[in-house]
Amino acid sequence: MPAGARAEHPSDQPAPARRWEGEPVPLSARRLLPPFPLDVLPGWAGDMAAAVSEFLQTPPDLAGCLVLAALSTAAGGRAVVEVRPGWREPVNLYVVVALPPGERKSPAFKLLAAPILDAEQTLVDAAAPRIDEAELHLRVARSRAERSARAAENALTPEAQAEQLAEASDAAAAVRQIAVPSVPRLVADDVTVEAAATLLAEQGGRLAVLSPEGGIFATLAGRYSGAPNLEVFLKGHSGDLLRVDRKGRPPEHIAAPALTLGLAVQPEVLTTIAGMPGFRGRGLLARILYSLPTSTLGRRRIGPPPPPDHVAGAYAANLRALVLDLADWTDPAVLPLSADAAAAVLQFEAELEPQLAPGAALAHVTDWAGKLTGTTARLAGLLHLATHLDSGLSRPISRAQVDDAARLGRYYLTHALAVFDLMGADPLVADAQHLLDWAVRRGAAEFSRREAYAPNRARFAKPADLDPALTLLVDHGWLQAIETPRPPGGGRPAGPRFTVHPTALRT
Repeated sequence: MPAGARAEHPSDQPAPARRWEGEPVPLSARRLLPPFPLDVLPGWAGDMAAAVSEFLQTPPDLAGCLVLAALSTAAGGRAVVEVRPGWREPVNLYVVVALPPGERKSPAFKLLAAPILDAEQTLVDAAAPRIDEAELHLRVARSRAERSARAAENALTPEAQAEQLAEASDAAAAVRQIAVPSVPRLVADDVTVEAAATLLAEQGGRLAVLSPEGGIFATLAGRYSGAPNLEVFLKGHSGDLLRVDRKGRPPEHIAAPALTLGLAVQPEVLTTIAGMPGFRGRGLLARILYSLPTSTLGRRRIGPPPPPDHVAGAYAANLRALVLDLADWTDPAVLPLSADAAAAVLQFEAELEPQLAPGAALAHVTDWAGKLTGTTARLAGLLHLATHLDSGLSRPISRAQVDDAARLGRYYLTHALAVFDLMGADPLVADAQHLLDWAVRRGAAEFSRREAYAPNRARFAKPADLDPALTLLVDHGWLQAIETPRPPGGGRPAGPRFTVHPTALRT
């Protein structure tokens, strides 16, 4: 060996080519999930979603789902789809995207929800003079009623008192007839269930909860009240009559609540809510459209351009116009289906129904999949209104919108199956899937246990805790253990190393 040369450690050598016997065995029923089909959105919305995804280097699913939540905010409570006589679906949605930290969820919300907030401010400014006038009239009426009441109290004769009582009664009735309009509100974020009910009542039954966090789930589970409180969010999706009676406050009755939910949460939140009391049993989980995109962390392009001005401008103008055009609808507009569209819904329903039978493909998620036809109708209604901004309320929904909605329905079905698999996953399988996902994002063909531990220490207390999950991945063919000979001289052996199946690195 030449002077000064260093003896090469076996780990310094490139790993020899590995022979893999067949394809790895899936850890669970987890599927290869399709990306969000941005092309189903009308051009002004799809172009913005694509531009935001490119700018932030996020999966298209995030922007696509947030656009649907924005459309639901604009149209929820303002329109219903008549699937067939006796069956009407409101067009509000509950949408939840699951992505790990660092995926730029908050910037995506800011870009895509900005026109909603701008339209809300326009509504606030327009309502301000009416609110001021009503408050002034109310103050004058109350003052008159108080003077009449005092005059009745101080009347010197029964006849005078009777006359003053009649005047005081009229004055009190005049006070009750003056309604001060509420300040318009489209969006809430960190809101309690009680506050959501009050806002729904004040806003004619329409409200959206949009947030890049999942804190609302903890609120529903009883973070403040100590007991689950799901009624507002159950009926806010279905549109059923909501009665809220609270001690010390007037009752709040909402005939047809239309609540929108648009959240971006960490994947762990989905497993958490699966165990929250009543969330599945009472049907809250069945009302949510889930998206479980593939993370882009570690593969993002640096410095892409922001959305072009003409794309961002068209999105802002059209979404703002949709909000303002629909804001004054008190009774929801009924959107009928064309004959071809109705036939397409029936065809979709006929394809879906046999899969709900006991033992069939969707038997374990009938609570969710049983709502999919109605969900598809809701999606078709939103696509219709977003496509025909000037005439959507005066024309039937076309076959094209139903076909596009069915594509979205199938996308959400595939993701829902993966989410429900995740919710019911064995902890060991979940750990193994977590490590496999990390290895895929990392993109390297090999790694050591120590290299895997450092970025995953929030999940594993010490390096040895990775061993059961790594063993499971080896047993299923996703990894191969690399033999690490003891160094010359009997030193301490290197830690375990693994090579990743090429199939995993191609996903």
